Amino acid sequence: LAETLLIVRVQSPEGMKKIPSSKRETAAAFLKKVAKEFGFNSNGFSIYVNRNKTGEILSQNKSLSFLKIKHGDMLFLFPSAASSSSGEVMDTIQEDEIDQYLTKQDGKIYRNRDPQLCRHAALGKCVHCVPLEPFDEDYLNHLDPPVKHMSFHAYLRKLTGGADKGKFAALENISCKVKSGCEGHPPWPDGICTKCQPSAITLNRQKYRHVDNIMFENHTIANRFLDFWRKTGSQRMGFLYGRYTEHKDIPLGIRAEVAAIYEPPQNATQNSLELLEDPRAAAVDEIAAKLGLCKVGWIFTDLISEDTRIGTVRYTRNQDSHYLSAEECITAGFFQNKHSNPCRLSRDGYFGSKFVTVVATGGPDNQVHFEGYQVSNQCMALVRDECLLPCKDVPELGYAKESSPEQYVPDVFFKDKDKFGNDVTFLARPLPVEYLIIDITTTFPKDPQFTFCSTQNFPIENRDLLGETQDFHTLASHLSQCSSSSSTFLDVVSDFHLLLFLVTNEVMPLRDSIELLLEAVKTSNEDLAQTWKRSEQWATIEQLCSTVGGQPPSSLGYGAAGGASAPSSSSSMWSCLHCTFMNQPGTEHCEMCSLPRN
Repeated sequence: LAETLLIVRVQSPEGMKKIPSSKRETAAAFLKKVAKEFGFNSNGFSIYVNRNKTGEILSQNKSLSFLKIKHGDMLFLFPSAASSSSGEVMDTIQEDEIDQYLTKQDGKIYRNRDPQLCRHAALGKCVHCVPLEPFDEDYLNHLDPPVKHMSFHAYLRKLTGGADKGKFAALENISCKVKSGCEGHPPWPDGICTKCQPSAITLNRQKYRHVDNIMFENHTIANRFLDFWRKTGSQRMGFLYGRYTEHKDIPLGIRAEVAAIYEPPQNATQNSLELLEDPRAAAVDEIAAKLGLCKVGWIFTDLISEDTRIGTVRYTRNQDSHYLSAEECITAGFFQNKHSNPCRLSRDGYFGSKFVTVVATGGPDNQVHFEGYQVSNQCMALVRDECLLPCKDVPELGYAKESSPEQYVPDVFFKDKDKFGNDVTFLARPLPVEYLIIDITTTFPKDPQFTFCSTQNFPIENRDLLGETQDFHTLASHLSQCSSSSSTFLDVVSDFHLLLFLVTNEVMPLRDSIELLLEAVKTSNEDLAQTWKRSEQWATIEQLCSTVGGQPPSSLGYGAAGGASAPSSSSSMWSCLHCTFMNQPGTEHCEMCSLPRN
């Protein structure tokens, strides 16, 4: 039996591997072993006897001995036209629209002819005026202000450049877990080998970032968010909804534009925040998607008032303390893992994240500043595999867990300089979180933009602590205020928080019948808004408002279409004055409390 065993060497662009086999094994079974070892699908590669791609070994039932393959022979593996082991993923992954757009762009940095240094004709090029690559570090360092991180798509151009045009470029996600399926020994903690053991991690400052700029459409969005802290003194957290666009100040850059902030249920004090379970989270994401928006990040406050008379705050986050605490880095890593970035160059179908973190905190001038960050892909891997912990008393330090019988944790290192200026490697216990942070410029435009153009602000959700509630009393008051102005119907309903209330309220949710209105707000189409205004659903909403507000629909300024009165009480649903239950048309007693209608 020992004489039938053989080892076949397989050479690929990624390196050589030894495949155990036998003389009686069929070519089909051998190719399956090769596919599993190299991580290919069954059709993603071809194997040849010779390096010049002759003598291909096909998937058939003929034995290796019949094909004259002997112990120690070298075979040559070539990926298929997809050009890498992730070829199957590359054809199926749907990337974000901004990624698809930037992939098609030239990206080069074009320069004009230098009148002093260029000695050629107008159509010629030399080293002083030839276009630069988008990842040119010297160009990025000389921008005002200098750019420390190239854009993610510039990094991809760097990977896919060169003579091979990135033929074998692939982005690998870091894994800190023991690989499963190793049959040569008992599972951890009873055994581990170099094949299933995750590699040690040396933390490096990431040279690229997935988002290069964060922009709030206008100051109103930020001011309304800060109002909670101004009125209560408690910190606040919210999710940023907006869109990703091209950031033209950086080659192939991406900007996260913030159009609205949704505040989920939370318990807040002056020093802490606790997120609660949100039953409306799925509905919020659905509404945002229909409005052409997505969740682009999260924001939280860390504000301590210094002088209430002049409105100053303390400057607490700086180079002498910290910019993000370890606990905040772990939270950011959790959110980034939850919102991973689809990528065709990754075998897993995703790589990194565009999800951003914004901190509202005091600046050097003791005014409120908005600082943007992301955590590195290495931090995302440590958080995903539960390898990183915060330090209790030192917020700027994290701690890499030690291995236990329940979990194997690879060694994590970082490099720093000692007192003599030499590079020294340290074990990440503890770990300065500055190695995990990527800073992002946060801005406001000179000319404010408005995705939601309502002139009157509808109350923000989950602010019962302030006495600001979302109900039909509030809606009736909101409509009354708008009716006194010259606002159109589209202006009235073009409010993110109002639309959320219409969809998620418990009395009459409009989740299945509001698509037309959302499309009207998305496209700023008054005609579509007027069409939806004539619907039975809006007429019922108006009647509810008139019932709780004590005003007829006509006084709200938004009666039925064409100035007609609201539907008669006998042909529409009505709300009980005692329990607010919605009753069917034609009933004279409440179906919930049995009290008479009037």
